[in-house]
Amino acid sequence: METIVNYFESIPSSHRSLILISGITFFWLLEYGVPLFKFDYKKFRHAWPNIFFTLTTIIVNFVLAFILLKTSDWTVEHDFGLLQWLNMPLWAAVLSGLLILDLVGAWFAHWIQHKLKPLWMFHLIHHTDNHVDTTTANRHHPGESVIRFVFTTLGVLIGGVPIGVVLLYQSMSVVFSQFNHANIKLPKKLDDIISWVIVSPDMHKVHHHYVLPYTDTNYGNIFSIWDRLFGTFVKMRNEEIVYGIDTYPDVDSNTDVVKLLKIPFKKYRTPNGAKFD
Repeated sequence: METIVNYFESIPSSHRSLILISGITFFWLLEYGVPLFKFDYKKFRHAWPNIFFTLTTIIVNFVLAFILLKTSDWTVEHDFGLLQWLNMPLWAAVLSGLLILDLVGAWFAHWIQHKLKPLWMFHLIHHTDNHVDTTTANRHHPGESVIRFVFTTLGVLIGGVPIGVVLLYQSMSVVFSQFNHANIKLPKKLDDIISWVIVSPDMHKVHHHYVLPYTDTNYGNIFSIWDRLFGTFVKMRNEEIVYGIDTYPDVDSNTDVVKLLKIPFKKYRTPNGAKFD
């Protein structure tokens, strides 16, 4: 465990890029072999807007990375945060750090974006993809990337999480998000078993169903415990899932990225259909 943490403390940017690219490539190829849905779409054309938003996410996180580093270093130097206050063996500290970051930086960030109108208008770009596959994982408006970064930093501060664990979590988050968005079909029993611990593909696909109440369920990123704990875990038959968002039926996967970038600043609707300026 110490070797892993030490590696991620100084992981080269090229290695982090390799993790992202390898994950997309692996699940992209797997989607050809065992697809959950046989989409009538041009796979490469669908991927371009999502790749664009993947690049903007990388840029946002790269530009703001020093804040994450300084926050983590400060908590360690000043013995601030849960991990700094509790005397735990390394394996327990790492697991606790991953859980804290997943709760605050992912689950809570995701949940609150569905509840607060100004945040929802950025997040809905993710839900406008009506052909969800592994490239959808990073389909986030740059504004949402900033919002998620703020919550990740908050998780680091609350948890007192060392930078090695932070970068380990971020690397895991990328791969797990690619996995649970991937258009792949697992044996149902296996998917059900997996969903007791981590967010499985079938579990997350429910979140992308186009209408409430399903849109407001299964917020998890890595660990499924949070949705089960907070009562937002829901199951749904794959055959009944329709991707997209009912309040924006005219916006689809292949919408021009310029139009997608402008959506948060126009009139929009919340998931319950209310209109706002």
